[in-house]
Amino acid sequence: MKYISFIVLALLVLGICFFGFTQYKKGKVITNFVECQKAGNPVSGGLSPRQCLANGVFYTEVLGDKPVVTKPVDDTELIQVASPEKNSKVSSPLVVKGKARGTWYFEASFPVRLLDANGKELAVAPAQAQGEWMTEDFVPFSVSLTFKKPSTATGTLILEKDNPSGEPMNDRSIKIPVTF
Repeated sequence: MKYISFIVLALLVLGICFFGFTQYKKGKVITNFVECQKAGNPVSGGLSPRQCLANGVFYTEVLGDKPVVTKPVDDTELIQVASPEKNSKVSSPLVVKGKARGTWYFEASFPVRLLDANGKELAVAPAQAQGEWMTEDFVPFSVSLTFKKPSTATGTLILEKDNPSGEPMNDRSIKIPVTF
């Protein structure tokens, strides 16, 4: 009985220490790439220097002498839509054109959705890269959406960054209001 009490007490102390450590780790302030990476945050692969995302801030890997902190990138720096413009009147078939950085694509495409004002999906199709997409430069895209006339007068066109990982922190999209 004495050993059982000792084991229970030891497990209780270990549990309290583990809980305290995890709470400390969650509240730790991240100030650089190494801390960000050690905390288990996502790190971009293949780019040099690599970037780590924590709490909406990108920390860039130090390859030289100076550390770099980068503010979150505005989505317009990643994707630009030439047509349709914001609040344009659209009809079927709707042709969407623009350019996106290669990092917006996966396997040369990304999803484009058209919703009515109630959030009902009217159409979805993959926008296709019109050039070499394995780059960080802008690559033209195009997609045609065919849909039935909706019951609402307005809607939203959503261009989503392809996210094969399924990780919510890698989700990005732009929304363009349209009228029908």
